[in-house]
Amino acid sequence: MKKIIEFFKDERMRDTWSRIALVVLAAIILEATSFMQLRFLARSTHREAMLKAENVLSTTRYEIMEVVEEAEQAIRDNMWIAQWCLDNPDSLKNVTSRIVEEHTAVVGSTVALVPGYNKNLPFFAPYSYIRDGEMVHTSLATEKYNYPAHEWFIEPLEVGMGYWSEPYLDTNGGNIKMTTYSRPVLDPKGTTAAVITADVSLEWLCNHVGRVDIYPNAYSILVSRKGKVMMGPIDSLAMQFSVQEMAEMMKDEPALPKLVDDMLSGKRGSVVIHSPQQGSTSTIYYAPVPRTGWSMAVIIPEKEVFKEVRRMGFLCTLLQILGILMLIFILLSVARSWTEYQKTKDVEIHLERELEIGREIQMSMVPKVFPPFPERNDIDMAATIVPAKMVGGDLYDFYIRDEKLIFCIGDVSGKGVPASLLMAVTRSLFRNISAQEDSPAKIVEGINRSMDEMDDETGMFVTFFCGVLDLHTGHLRYCNAGHNAPLLFTDHIQLLDVVPNLPLGIEGSMVYQEQQINLLLDDALYLYTDGISEAENPRQELFGIERMEKVLSERRTAMEHLEAMKAAIDDFVEDAPQSDDITMLFIHYLNNNTQINNMARHLILHNDIQQIPQLAEFVETIAEDKNLDQATAMSLNLALEEAVTNVILYAYPDGIDGLVDIEAYIRPDCLEFILSDNGKPFDPTAAPDADITLGVNERSIGGLGIYLVRNIMDTVSYRYENGKNILTMIKKI
Repeated sequence: MKKIIEFFKDERMRDTWSRIALVVLAAIILEATSFMQLRFLARSTHREAMLKAENVLSTTRYEIMEVVEEAEQAIRDNMWIAQWCLDNPDSLKNVTSRIVEEHTAVVGSTVALVPGYNKNLPFFAPYSYIRDGEMVHTSLATEKYNYPAHEWFIEPLEVGMGYWSEPYLDTNGGNIKMTTYSRPVLDPKGTTAAVITADVSLEWLCNHVGRVDIYPNAYSILVSRKGKVMMGPIDSLAMQFSVQEMAEMMKDEPALPKLVDDMLSGKRGSVVIHSPQQGSTSTIYYAPVPRTGWSMAVIIPEKEVFKEVRRMGFLCTLLQILGILMLIFILLSVARSWTEYQKTKDVEIHLERELEIGREIQMSMVPKVFPPFPERNDIDMAATIVPAKMVGGDLYDFYIRDEKLIFCIGDVSGKGVPASLLMAVTRSLFRNISAQEDSPAKIVEGINRSMDEMDDETGMFVTFFCGVLDLHTGHLRYCNAGHNAPLLFTDHIQLLDVVPNLPLGIEGSMVYQEQQINLLLDDALYLYTDGISEAENPRQELFGIERMEKVLSERRTAMEHLEAMKAAIDDFVEDAPQSDDITMLFIHYLNNNTQINNMARHLILHNDIQQIPQLAEFVETIAEDKNLDQATAMSLNLALEEAVTNVILYAYPDGIDGLVDIEAYIRPDCLEFILSDNGKPFDPTAAPDADITLGVNERSIGGLGIYLVRNIMDTVSYRYENGKNILTMIKKI
């Protein structure tokens, strides 16, 4: 009881009850709206049924008229031939054959002479029809058939024009149910000489006209001028009953007599018929078929018309009942939810505090004091992370070791706490491995192997970019692992050429490719995660690379660049929520070293003989820059190849991965090449020249390579300092 009293005293609960009252009122309004919508839907459905029926009547009548017109046209087209053949009656069968052959709607035809017109042939009526695909010729002038007594012969003579007969069963020809169009034939004197006909099969007519498929169980009937049913829902019942008989069977329905009278008198309209025996109601739409005396009707059961309306009404009622039950359940559970809400709120506050602490710990792992190296004037740097959530999965890091700036940027797949944990692991691995290794490819491979050894079933991965910048020479080595290509600032802004490679954590045995360039004074790198390029505004437009380049095109300090970029992103996204972490790292190289500015090319090779082909491309590029002739270029390549091969084969012990550093400088009157390695000390200039006057079998092994180098180059000198072999070769130009 005490909890209930506290519940009603609580201001928030009073607000809750107010909201519940509004919900109840809304439910009542929605139910009333639903009722009105169902009534409106019922009216619309009835109008739609009427339109569909009218369309069926119109379409079917049009199709019937096509058949009627074809039969009548067949008679009109052949009337003159029949008149011409009256003097030669034996030729009349050709007329009937032609009518049947040339008109698919016509199944049989005759030209029946008026008895006594031809004294030699008092009764003459050749008849043609098709059976099993073959033309059959017979005669209707038999005692059994007695054609002058049939309606199709009598009526056109009486009315003096074309006439459509009542449907009948043809027993003399095709033995099928048919109706016949017949017209009197006059001879040149104006005397009625014969009757010409075109028979139309009721079965062919039904198949040609088609069925009513607007509603299930809806059907149509075709009625002759005397009320006989020519076409109905069951083909076998055609000609078995009439609409008058239908009215007689349904005496309790007062609307049927008017329906029969309207159809037989050629009127059109609609009527609702109730069938107490079947417990159903149907609407009948009817209209006449011109020129034939026939009438067409479409019968649509009401239950078919309103079936969807009733089903929708049932579903609406069911949903309303469920809604009321849910509302009752909500009312009963509000008191209990209030207590649970208080507990959840406390947990939420505690969780937010823990996430805030986690963010502080995460941010403490990356450099955040800028400028980071105030005592140096050769580098200007700035970086920032803006997580999309309280904690994120982006990272950056950098530090200087042995006058080399070692830096990285990364983006963990996913967001939130799991991504932040993997971010911390990746950053720790970077620090540990790069402390002993300054090859970006080796650093990336080491991180990737360590991540592969972790028991990680989350399927998460990290896009990563690692670089090592020699602050003295401006030489930058870098390795990309599926990350966005940084922007490179030289005399213009461009994307840095990167090999994509796979992200970290996908394939533990992946061998990553390392690349290199030289930075000159005032060159810069802008590294970023896809939270910037893919920042989206409310119109679902992306921020993109072009907008990034436009923001960075103005000259600013590193920190000013990042602040300008954040401001541009905020203006672009407007009030759209941040969907991904935003991380940026800007590195501005400011070392004014004239030796660096004179450097033409820089190449680093591993002690692998398979890398020798890269040397030829290196020399060829320098030769093009200096406009050297082909012979000079080839001799330079030969000398460098001999010197580099010597280092690859002998400087390092077997199984040890070593490097050969090749620097080329363009002077006004010469080219200078400096080869350095960390292998065992060896002075190639101290070796004696090979005696090329001796034969191959007499000359001792070795010495020929340095001999070629000395003869090609103008100056060759060697020194050993700081643990490095340094070979300098100068070629005067």
